[in-house]
Amino acid sequence: MDTYLDPRSGESYPFDPLRWRSDDGAPLTVAPRSGIGPADIDTSKRSLWRYRAALPGNITHPVTLGEGCTPLVPMRWGHQDVRFKLEWFNPTGSFKDRGTSVMMSALAEAGVQAVIEDSSGNGGSSVAGYCAAAGVRARILVPEATSPTKVVQARAYGAEVALVPGDRDATGAQAVLEAATTCYASHNWHPLFLQGIKTLAYELWEDLGFTAPDAIVTVAGAGSIVSGCDLGFGELLAAGHIDRLPRLLVAQPERCAPIHAAFQGETDTEFGPTIAEGTAIKRPIRLPEVVEAIRRSGGDTVAIPEDDIIAATRRLAGIGLYAEPTCASAAAAIDVFAARGAIRSGETTVVVLTGSGLKAAAAMGKLFT
Repeated sequence: MDTYLDPRSGESYPFDPLRWRSDDGAPLTVAPRSGIGPADIDTSKRSLWRYRAALPGNITHPVTLGEGCTPLVPMRWGHQDVRFKLEWFNPTGSFKDRGTSVMMSALAEAGVQAVIEDSSGNGGSSVAGYCAAAGVRARILVPEATSPTKVVQARAYGAEVALVPGDRDATGAQAVLEAATTCYASHNWHPLFLQGIKTLAYELWEDLGFTAPDAIVTVAGAGSIVSGCDLGFGELLAAGHIDRLPRLLVAQPERCAPIHAAFQGETDTEFGPTIAEGTAIKRPIRLPEVVEAIRRSGGDTVAIPEDDIIAATRRLAGIGLYAEPTCASAAAAIDVFAARGAIRSGETTVVVLTGSGLKAAAAMGKLFT
């Protein structure tokens, strides 16, 4: 029987898709589940639902647009051989579709007719798209400075989009207020969203012949990829299907790097506007858990200057990878982590590129005109 767990207090809660936080206001996770093996993969499904046996809730009618099964492309980056995981091949253009598919499947199955979501862009357009597929009404709250392309995408799916004055935190605060009267389908708060993200771990394991990579380089805003990989690879390790956790190597923009600061023990942090808008979250909801996941993996963090993010965006495009600046931070971090010895010659390193450059048309236009 699946249950929710508050990792901070240890308190358990009944499994309920409508619950998104603890009674004390803390984030929840699904209690640890048994990892699945190769024989449990439904190879007839070309989507993350091939790993349905690893997911909670006994969902019978998934809301799916074919998310998952994204390319893993071997390439050379400087002096390093890496494999880029192209998550922009997901249906709405970002990795968020993994979590949204599982979350919205559970909510739709529970009879939810309308939801709200707050986002800096990709999460909102993902929720809007899957609500359209499920026939559920969506109200998406976004910071007023959000990329117009992402706003248009959410509206194209039929969602109501509200531009909230102020920064990303102000948008989140407004959503929590509205969650008192409407189901909150939050990609940052909802525990089932992380269950969808953990399929990235299972997919990489399958991509690599049922082995774990040595290192995974990713960006982090709220840290859902870090948490999802920790969940998925943790289940595989506990089940004996892998013999170690991959090192989680996390990049944040220098102008908004609270996870990096917490991991490195820095107390003086400054925040400013960044071209990596998708990671501009000053107070990640799961900050202690994300930091602990990085430590548990033997990982590391880095804060990337704006000029290096811009250079990496251009460098990626120069090898055929049109990535939005948010995830170009991960590519920029490769050289840094290699210099530190966290990326090593002869090992398997996966670099997660989370979203398409098409999602940030205005920013990309400034870089390439």
